[in-house]
Amino acid sequence: SLERSGTRRGRCKTRAVAFFRVMLASHTFGSIRPTRSFTATSAGFRPKLRATAPARRSLRVIMASADKPGKVVVIGGGIVGASIAYQLTEKGVTDVTILERASIAASSGGKGGGFLAGGWGDGSVTQELHRRSFQLHEEFAGNLGVESYRKIKTLSVSPGRKGANVASWLDGKVSSRLMDPDTAQVSPYELTTKMVAAAEAKGAKVVIGTAAGVQTEAGSGEAEKLSGVKLESGEVLECDTAIVAMGVWSTLLEDWIGLPTPMEGVKSTSLVYQNVEAAIDEPYALFCGEDHRHNTHLEVYPRNTGEIYICGCGGSDYVRGDRLRKGGDCEDPSQIVADPKRVAAASAAFGSYTSAGDRPPDIVQACMRPCPPDALPIMGDVPGVENLYICAGHNCWGILWAPISGRVMAELVVDGKPSVNLAAFSPTRFMPRATGRGRKRTGTAVGEQW
Repeated sequence: SLERSGTRRGRCKTRAVAFFRVMLASHTFGSIRPTRSFTATSAGFRPKLRATAPARRSLRVIMASADKPGKVVVIGGGIVGASIAYQLTEKGVTDVTILERASIAASSGGKGGGFLAGGWGDGSVTQELHRRSFQLHEEFAGNLGVESYRKIKTLSVSPGRKGANVASWLDGKVSSRLMDPDTAQVSPYELTTKMVAAAEAKGAKVVIGTAAGVQTEAGSGEAEKLSGVKLESGEVLECDTAIVAMGVWSTLLEDWIGLPTPMEGVKSTSLVYQNVEAAIDEPYALFCGEDHRHNTHLEVYPRNTGEIYICGCGGSDYVRGDRLRKGGDCEDPSQIVADPKRVAAASAAFGSYTSAGDRPPDIVQACMRPCPPDALPIMGDVPGVENLYICAGHNCWGILWAPISGRVMAELVVDGKPSVNLAAFSPTRFMPRATGRGRKRTGTAVGEQW
């Protein structure tokens, strides 16, 4: 669904202020460098930062190496983690472990709609993500044998009154018109599992376990160096590089190292109708207007398997903070279930649009879209810890952006330079920013800053 989450800023400020000795002058540049000390706290390890020379410089502390990384752990077995693992192996990195707490594609990577629109980011900072990833989906479908991928047209649907319709199966109280002739779709579950299978064929492996933090050691210069990923079981997966790709649960990185990683899960219900011939014969994606009778704004995606996938059921739950942590009601994908009231509402709405919906859905489910406060993904290297990266927070475009996200992260890890400018998606952008004025004590703001 394109339903947006509200903007909520400023969470965990006390922790962030304690974490950062020097604030940034901009979202992506500053004059801070990490010291080697990590403070053990109840939340995990927290790096301390101190000031360096005032010259503006990138926060990157990781220098590109001529050698490929050794052991790599991708934390998260969703579609983004699968894409990263697959493209790392395509670049010759064979010692890759996908660490997944439940099962591959257990959340949005298996339960998302799979709608692809290359031009819907034009004019924004995500334009290149949209355009390039849209092309990569077709490439991946050919290379991996993804049978569910196909080009489709998208219709704008007005509910409530019968009118002219482009699709004959819209035989209820709706009218429709062409919205975009150049869209596509894929089954995210098929794509995710086939990327994992391709990575495994080149040496990658899947480990079922829950990440609980990272282990570090003294690194080069003044940065800590990653040495492993801690598991809840007490074990440590030793590695040289780790990429956090846990969807909304990537917000736990803040507990692990103190880096502000605000993330909200937009928990939404979805339905699947099976064995619908119209899904094969007339494949139109539908974006339906607000239906005030049922408080829905359905998005309908017919698949070439004969399924019709429906989201936009309304009544989303916005999940954050302790609800995502251990003991919370949304700490695990298995806890994310459909809202019966929204199932009933969406079923009634769809049934009024088409006779294909004159029966109950075959599958009801839910997943969470990971949404940072600015609705942009968080992608790049994590300051303070060499060889630790994050790629998460893709909001409603996680399926579309998965191929390009995996590509740029593989480029960043192996080559040291991604082919997409990631400045707008920097992991440092939620760090507190200084005004540049006021008293300082060894680089730390003291007293009023005006």
